[in-house]
Amino acid sequence: MGKKKTMKPYLERDISWMYFNRRVLQEACKEEVPLLERLNFLGIYSNNLDEFFRVRVASLNRVAEWDGKTGLREARTAAVTVKQINRLNSRYAKDFEVAVKQVNEALAEHNICIISDTQADEEQVAYIRNYYQERIDGFIVPIWLSAVRHLDYETDEKIYLAVKACRINERGKTAYDYAYFSLPVDSCGRFIRLPDKEGKSYIMYIDDAVRCCLPKVFEGNGFSSFSAYTFKFTRDAEMEIDNDQRSGILQKISKGLKSRKKGEPLRFIYDENMPEDLLRRVLGKLDLGERDTVLRGGRYQNHKDLMKFPSFTGSALKYPPMPAIRRYSLDGPGSILERIRRQDRFLHVPYHSFDTFIRVLHEAATSRSVSSIKITLYRLAKDSKVVRALIAAARNGKKVTVVIELLARFDEESNIKWSQKLEDAGVKVIFGVEGLKVHSKVLHIGMKKGGDLACISTGNFHEGNARAYTDCILMTSSRRIVKEVAQVFDFIEKPYAPIQFKELLVSPNEMKRRFISLINAEIRNRKNGKPAYIRMKLNHVTDPEMVERIYEAAYAGVDVEMSVRGNCSIVTDRLPENCHIRINGIIDRYLEHSRIFVFAAGGEEKVFIGSADWMPRNLDNRVEVVVPVYDPTIKQEMKRIVDYALRDVRQGRTVDGTGANMPWTCEEPLETGSQQALYRYYEALEAKEREYDAGMA
Repeated sequence: MGKKKTMKPYLERDISWMYFNRRVLQEACKEEVPLLERLNFLGIYSNNLDEFFRVRVASLNRVAEWDGKTGLREARTAAVTVKQINRLNSRYAKDFEVAVKQVNEALAEHNICIISDTQADEEQVAYIRNYYQERIDGFIVPIWLSAVRHLDYETDEKIYLAVKACRINERGKTAYDYAYFSLPVDSCGRFIRLPDKEGKSYIMYIDDAVRCCLPKVFEGNGFSSFSAYTFKFTRDAEMEIDNDQRSGILQKISKGLKSRKKGEPLRFIYDENMPEDLLRRVLGKLDLGERDTVLRGGRYQNHKDLMKFPSFTGSALKYPPMPAIRRYSLDGPGSILERIRRQDRFLHVPYHSFDTFIRVLHEAATSRSVSSIKITLYRLAKDSKVVRALIAAARNGKKVTVVIELLARFDEESNIKWSQKLEDAGVKVIFGVEGLKVHSKVLHIGMKKGGDLACISTGNFHEGNARAYTDCILMTSSRRIVKEVAQVFDFIEKPYAPIQFKELLVSPNEMKRRFISLINAEIRNRKNGKPAYIRMKLNHVTDPEMVERIYEAAYAGVDVEMSVRGNCSIVTDRLPENCHIRINGIIDRYLEHSRIFVFAAGGEEKVFIGSADWMPRNLDNRVEVVVPVYDPTIKQEMKRIVDYALRDVRQGRTVDGTGANMPWTCEEPLETGSQQALYRYYEALEAKEREYDAGMA
């Protein structure tokens, strides 16, 4: 939101995010994508949008409302951006409703029928009423709209039913009462599977099941008829952290979590058939401002629940299985730590099994040769094997240090719980750096004899993420790298100590400067007739200075090719013919998450991987780590990942700053999507390694 240093095109990050989320919606519209996967993409699209409004749009609204003498330009930019977001959101919402309808119709062709309360026959209605009696009754307690001033105490994580109830009053005239209640999705689920009938499966939203049972919900109130309509709202999720230095950070975050539940509403979505009198009463309880979003929707809201749609079998319904591959070169008999000591290793999850990394931690926790373990944790699985291994290590007498980030968005509560368990087990827990998020993903294993070991990852040490996100983990005993990984922990503990990193690129220290130096070297090499190109794969590119440097490199004749999943502020539309920047955005079964950087370096390629995207928050306000890859084999594998991403015409979309998201094209396209191609490659490689090992035995 600050003043841009570049005079070249710069797309606001939040507009580029809307274009990204539209790519998710476009994937849900592809007929070749299995039907239940299309439903999942619709759920992801909706969930993304909820978080976007809760965090980003909320922040923009606060900036737009600023009326101080300084910051007027930023306020105007924010106001314009919010208007653009709302326009795009309204347009995409229509496409979303069409997509939902198309998928539902296609499911019906496969004998999976989603029916409403009005479509249910007598037998199905009887089943629903019995289901309500046994499962739902007691979870719903209506609140009269006339009895409350505001919906302050209601969470935006739920979906609500607004009810208009008709009765005949004591004078014999028709009267109406208005109520609302939340649907018990957490307790009962969003979807109810009715008994199969005549070879067909039937599904009903809990919304409609409750509509069938409204007389039971309002029993004893004398109503003769009802109509009910769903609505949801989104609150500002920005936490108000207490700045009192006397409060510990754990207490600050706990207080902030409580304040989040009281955030102001900023988006309201409702069933477009809701009668005006009922709508007016609901809106009157929300105190929405002029910049806030009020959007008419379909019969159902909270489409994120589509990610938990009941499962069915069938090749047309789900992606074919791609079970994680166990790397024999790492997971074979013997010590995995010794294997890493002999040669650098890598994992590319979810193609490779994350259990291999868990095995590293387990051996470190029990090995008598290990003296210490240090690790940074940003997000953790619900029942984390990582934490179990660390607790066991501490109980086995190892010196265990865990840096846990309490400000990992929407995981703060979970991280607080885990930090307390770790401390109880004797683990030294560090709550990051005041004013800086610790977003790096590094592990250091101290050995009693011989060299220490380190793991540097592009993603979280999280079992769930490792099944859904593509990430790379480098495992190394290289002394020059391992030594600096240890220094990262020193920096976190003493952020003002003068620590210099020669191998690692560490933010907020000198990462940006060193990336700029690498780009400048490509420009010089191009001028001197040496090989010059930049190929990268990352999630976001929005830092104004890095955007400017990419333009400078391209204008100087450096070929720039990038695979960028999410926000991208570079505008490639209508660039001069001699300015070569091409950007591919891939949406597929796995979330593209790895960050890999390849520089020609005059013919002696330099390859890096790490946790940092090119955003101001990553380069200036977080502790991030990017590591050079020296092992020739692993270097080639990292380049392969980027190459496959740049040749993916099946899942790729052109990211050019227009939002058109046109299909990606290239000279040597892959026959399949890059994810499928990588999986097949790893399968063949693993088979070849096992065959070679068997021949050597």
